[in-house]
Amino acid sequence: MQAVPQPAPIFNDPLADWRLRSEPYYEAVAGEIAAFEAAHALRLPVLLKGPTGCGKTRFVEAMAWRCGKPLVTVACHEDLTASDLVGRWLLDADGTRWQDGPLTLAARHGAICYLDEIVEARPDTTVVLHPLTDARRVLPLNARNELLHAHPDFQLVVSYNPGYQGLHKTLKASTRQRFTALEFHYPDAKRETQIVMRESGAAEPLAAALVAVGERTRRLKGHGLDEGASTRMLVHAAALAGSGLDARAACLQAIVAPLSDDPDLLSALQATVDASFA
Repeated sequence: MQAVPQPAPIFNDPLADWRLRSEPYYEAVAGEIAAFEAAHALRLPVLLKGPTGCGKTRFVEAMAWRCGKPLVTVACHEDLTASDLVGRWLLDADGTRWQDGPLTLAARHGAICYLDEIVEARPDTTVVLHPLTDARRVLPLNARNELLHAHPDFQLVVSYNPGYQGLHKTLKASTRQRFTALEFHYPDAKRETQIVMRESGAAEPLAAALVAVGERTRRLKGHGLDEGASTRMLVHAAALAGSGLDARAACLQAIVAPLSDDPDLLSALQATVDASFA
């Protein structure tokens, strides 16, 4: 599939706020672009699995651009209700009016709807996705007595980090098995160095050194850390260093301090940084 330039917003376009204005930068790792395009051609729902900050959201943005579709994004959280996704009746000076939620907006007008970190939402909220993710492709709007048939261009994409799953944060099998799935990992060192350089403007020696720090922290996963440094954190460190901050201080601020509060682990992480930026 060839990249399709995003159309200019039209008057009274309900999806105007969700149309991408420029092509997002994304560095392909394996065959994920072709895999997504195959699912998009069939409008199959897609589940993205991978650690925090490895590029899942940027990937969805890049795919929305390539497919020429608006991208309606929802950051899921534990207080997210079905009404937040579907919509609700509002009271204003003219009386009551219905306001579509982001999921309904995407399904009604034909956008890609991306639910980021879906396991953060309550299980009773995610159940509303079920009729949209099978052959029916419908969304019951019980509050307004409407059965919404999804627009032919509608596609649902969700993401989550399996590493953060616990007894209270899992994706039900009845939900998970409705999706096709793509698994993401951090890029190899060479590719990740290129990403850090591209995103931060850092020179290659600095970017490579930061990637080496990131790889060392990832080896501590399961040994005090839930996750090692993400690619996003490395980009932040590179940007801080590019703004004039000492590279070691940039690492402490963008990588070490956010990763842990444990004094012993912080000392070990600081030692890693010191060894890289003596």
